[in-house]
This record gives sequence, structure tokens and C-alpha cells, in this order.
Amino acid sequence: MKSISTKFFRTALLLPLVVGGFVANSQTITAAPTVTLAAADNQTKVTKTDAKKDSAATVLQFNKKKADPTDTAFKPVRRLWGYAFGDAYYKQHSDALNRGGSNQYTGIAANRNGMQMRRIYLGYDYDINKKFSVEALLAAEDNETTSIINGAPSTTTGDLLSDNKLTFYIKLLNLRIHDVWKGTDLVIGQVSTPAFPLLSEKIWAYRDIERTVTDIRRTPSYDLGATLQGTFDPDTKNYGYNIMVGNGTSAKPETDGNKWYYGDIWAKFLDKKIILDFYADYEKLTYNTATASSVSRNMFKGYVAYTTPVFTFGVEAFTNLLKNGASVVNAAKVKSQENETAQAISIYAHGRILKDKKSNNDILGYFVRYDNYNPDTKFDASHGTYTGLVSNYDPNTKENFFTGGLDWQPYKNIHFMPNVYYNGYTSNVPGVEKGHDLVYRATFFFQFGK
Repeated sequence: MKSISTKFFRTALLLPLVVGGFVANSQTITAAPTVTLAAADNQTKVTKTDAKKDSAATVLQFNKKKADPTDTAFKPVRRLWGYAFGDAYYKQHSDALNRGGSNQYTGIAANRNGMQMRRIYLGYDYDINKKFSVEALLAAEDNETTSIINGAPSTTTGDLLSDNKLTFYIKLLNLRIHDVWKGTDLVIGQVSTPAFPLLSEKIWAYRDIERTVTDIRRTPSYDLGATLQGTFDPDTKNYGYNIMVGNGTSAKPETDGNKWYYGDIWAKFLDKKIILDFYADYEKLTYNTATASSVSRNMFKGYVAYTTPVFTFGVEAFTNLLKNGASVVNAAKVKSQENETAQAISIYAHGRILKDKKSNNDILGYFVRYDNYNPDTKFDASHGTYTGLVSNYDPNTKENFFTGGLDWQPYKNIHFMPNVYYNGYTSNVPGVEKGHDLVYRATFFFQFGK
């Protein structure tokens, strides 16, 4: 496994050379006769369900643009689009210890109710010519006030101005260079990473209900860098890959000299109904001069799904190796650092209950999902008190997540989804009580321009 990931990330290091080589030879490149599909198209069979959730700006439009190869006339895309989702919610029970870190309802008091916009997207697509296209996306997300009821301090989070008003930030802004070689695009700038947004998130199809199991731990869904997105078989698009080098800081400026290396290989079988995916990443996070030790993360993730317009079933699991990821203080108050091995598995299904025979659109569907998460399979309470050194990887608390609900679609691209959110907490530390968060929600989703 180590040699595979080493070769993979060596390949990723060639990205800057590819960029430089392309710029040097850009005047000699012959424009392709047709516009190549975006990598997201290459990876996902677009159905009504995943079109509803698609956050990639180009999927549907490029799908409509499969031009006749004999038609050499350039037909540019200029398209404004967007979507939004949010909830009316009631939190029936709150974990007494406020565990869960950056989970969606951590820190919100029991018996609290509210209405929340959890995501607003405004995007624009533009084809410069046959060879170059641009994607831009503004996002405003996760405005919520966490508090303990009865006068305790509260904190408002999300993409906010100094007066706590929700505001947009630049989530994506990139230049796509089509067919640097047949079947492969080079994308540079603020771009979707290979971690989950290009494939597994689309098939899960309910980001408005919950993030994927990898996203919950805040593996970057977007980053500033360069990526190659392509297929090994451009004519059939059954096998493909994505590799990327980025800052690892999403929309924020780089804070150190360490880069995040991403890699993904996928395959589709049985008329693209069965999808297999393997993902890996690596980043060196910090170096502690006092202990002469470095902290790094190295994730391996597998994904398998069976998907049709009527029924989808998926399983996603990861192992994240956190080198020196925990600070441990023993009974003699001696501090040391230990490795963590975090593991998680997510199992879900969703499908159709009713459809409109005239329009062939889904009217009523369902979804259900269960996640199990262990932050440190090597945790040993006899070693002392553990403190996590990697963000969103507290080694002390195991989690069991469940969600389920109905999806009513009165009109295409408008959805109302009553659902339940449950997250249970069990401590790795002996004697610490169990707890859970339980929330009832009426979630809505709508999109335009697609």
C-alpha cells in the first residue's frame, strides 16, 4: 500500500511540470473539434436525482452539448445558475458534553428550534473557446448560533460579516484546459478536489441532508492548486482518474510550505450501474521542534455503489493514519506523541416511491443512512490523557450517526424533505457517559439555471 501511494503522489508532483509545459507550447496546440465533457460528467451518470444535487457548475450543460463531430461551429456556454438548501428544525435532545466537534448540531441546546439557510450557491460558467473554459462559484454557508439555553454564552458561526450577516465567498474559480491529451483535462485555480465531490457525493445525492463521511471530517472538497481529471478510455468513459496538488487550506491562504496530495481512481461496470472508487491523500501538517517530530495525515478510502434512477445503494469507508496525531500525558505528567488510526464506514440507500407518468419525474422518494466512526483504533486509556493534534480528529469519542426521511418533489428541482438527524457519542475513556444529539427537521432544496 505504501509503494502504491508513493508512486501515486510522485505522479501528482508532475502537475507543475505539466502546467509549465502547456504554457510554453500553448501557441502550437490545435483546438479540439468538440468540447470535452467536464470530469464530473466523465465520472457520474447524470440522473434526475444526482442532477438535483450536482455542485459542479458544468455537468448538465455539457451533457446537453454533445455536438455532432462534423459540426465545427463553436457554441459557447454562458450560464448563470444556483441552488440553496436549509431547514426548519427542532432539537429534541442535546449531548450533555457537547461532543462532536464541528458536527452540524454540536453545541445547540435541547428544545431549541430555528430556521436556517445552510448553503446558498451562485455560479457562472463561461467558455472562452473550444480549448478553455472557466467556472466560478460564490458560496454562503452554515450560519448558526450555538448556545446552551438559559443565558449561557453563545457563538455564531458560518460565512459571516462582522455584524453576523451571512455573506458570499469565492469557493471555486478555475480555468479548465480541455484535452491536454485525449480524455484528460487540466484544471488550475480554486477547484473541486478528488476527495468526494466529483463522485461519491453525487451518488449519495443528499448533501442537503448531511455531508459524506469523509466530508464530516473536513477533508477538503475544494482547494487552490492544479488537477488532472481524465479517463483511460475516452470513448466509453468506464475507467478514470483524478490527481491533484493543492495548498490544503480550501479558500484560505497557504499557511506553510506543505502541500496536500490527492489521488483517485474509479471504474464503472454493468452499463455504469456499479461504481468502484479508490482514493488516497497525504499532507505533512506540522513539525514540533521541541520533540523533533512531525504530524501528518494519510487517508485511504474505498467506495462501492449500485445506482439506477429507481434505487441506489452505497458503501464508503476510510482509514486515516495520523502520524503523531495525539498528545498523551501519563500519570507522571510526562508528555509524548502517539499515532492515531481513525476509521469510518458509511452505508446508505435511497430510491423512488412514486413518479409522475406524464413528465417521468420523481414525485416521492426516500433516503436512509448509517455511519460508524472510531477516531483511534489504537487508543489505550492506560497510556494517559489524550488530546488530538489534528483538526476534527478528537481521539476520545466514537460516533454513530443515523438519518432517514422522505423526499417530496412537487416540481422538478424543488424538494421538501422531512427527516430525522441522530448522532450518538461513546467515549474511549472508561467511565465517561454516553450521549446523543437528536434533531427533527423539515429540509428544503431548490435550484435554478440547470
